[in-house]
Amino acid sequence: MTNHMSVGSDAENLVVRTDEGAIACLTLSSPGSLNALSDAMLDVLAKQLSQIAQDPSVRVVILRGAGKAFCAGHDLKEMTAARAAPDGGAAYFADLFDRCGQLMQAIPRLPQPVIAQVHGIATAAGCQLVATCDMAVAAEGTRFGVNGVNIGLFCSTPMVALSRNVPRKQAFEMLTTGDFIAADRAQELGLVNRVVPHAALETETLALAKQVADKLARAVRIGKRAFYDQLDQDLSGAYALTRDAMVQNMLDSDTAEGIAAFIEKRAPTWEQ
Repeated sequence: MTNHMSVGSDAENLVVRTDEGAIACLTLSSPGSLNALSDAMLDVLAKQLSQIAQDPSVRVVILRGAGKAFCAGHDLKEMTAARAAPDGGAAYFADLFDRCGQLMQAIPRLPQPVIAQVHGIATAAGCQLVATCDMAVAAEGTRFGVNGVNIGLFCSTPMVALSRNVPRKQAFEMLTTGDFIAADRAQELGLVNRVVPHAALETETLALAKQVADKLARAVRIGKRAFYDQLDQDLSGAYALTRDAMVQNMLDSDTAEGIAAFIEKRAPTWEQ
């Protein structure tokens, strides 16, 4: 395992990167705040993802949290302090939710698949983060919620990712009741892919990441981009877009080798 030590201020250590071969593991490392998405946390995580996007040696990303929880959402103490501004915090809040929204959009745009490794709780923007990742593995006992409504703050921005993961009525119930759902219910609704014993969480998430990382990286990158792009198209537009993606993929020399190997009943010899 390779450690990538961050440079700069102590804030940079809020997200710790360790590499396991072609897999980059990003650990939210502010356990005292339950890994709240503070201004500094959002900034550092965005920078880490930007660096990974430019790193062709990374094929899969695992996003996880240190301590007792995955992520408890926005930092309410920071948000409350912003009310002291002359505008009552309006400019700060707009900027905060913009920056968080940009981070959430960066994850599906990242060339590499991102897997959330979830334990403890994932609430509000933390639940949004799980919904935003391409896949998610949760430990038994994990609880998920968009429970801002319980303190008078409807989770409108987390709703964007949540409502694109789970059926509408279930999403609306979560948003309006503020109730937590258990890991098995989250799997039933499509918020997470797998639920595993807590002791096996790291091993099982890494196994899934390695399975994806073993595939032809360029094919996965082409496919991930096409996956999200086609969702925004009507049916004919989706087929036109994915046609172009398939052509691009077919013209790759390693794809030609992979198909030839399959026909010849042998393992492919890829350049990656």
